[in-house]
Amino acid sequence: MDQHGEPAFTHLDGEGRARMVDISGKKLVKRSAAAAGKIQLLPETLEAIKRNLVEKGDVLSVARIAGIAAAKRTSDLIPLCHNIAIDQVRVDFSILADGIEITSHALCTDKTGIEMEALTAVSVAALTIYDMCKAIDKNMCISAIRLTEKTKQEV
Repeated sequence: MDQHGEPAFTHLDGEGRARMVDISGKKLVKRSAAAAGKIQLLPETLEAIKRNLVEKGDVLSVARIAGIAAAKRTSDLIPLCHNIAIDQVRVDFSILADGIEITSHALCTDKTGIEMEALTAVSVAALTIYDMCKAIDKNMCISAIRLTEKTKQEV
């Protein structure tokens, strides 16, 4: 409990039951968030992706669309997450020697943040790469998914 007798955890009521946080009294704020993660791949898998030789199709294009679509569905996936009006989501890839770095940037003007949407975009993009390449690479590893930036600015 905090100093006012309220639960210390915002997603729990006074009796420890899960609840969605009430944001009805908050003002609209312009918010942005960036996230990143990595999927480690074998050199042969990276080459197949670069040369568009993966049987299931253009891996990075499909993963980009999957990440964007997932960000738009974040509140359906994470039970206590608010459904917010997303202004933009971008998913980008950098091919490294041992895998692919995935980044996302998300923007909204709403009462609560957009970091879960940015994190979801990276997560689902990585899972999509995994799914599309699992037949050719049994050693893939998704890691280091993290929030890299979060901003807010009153409107």
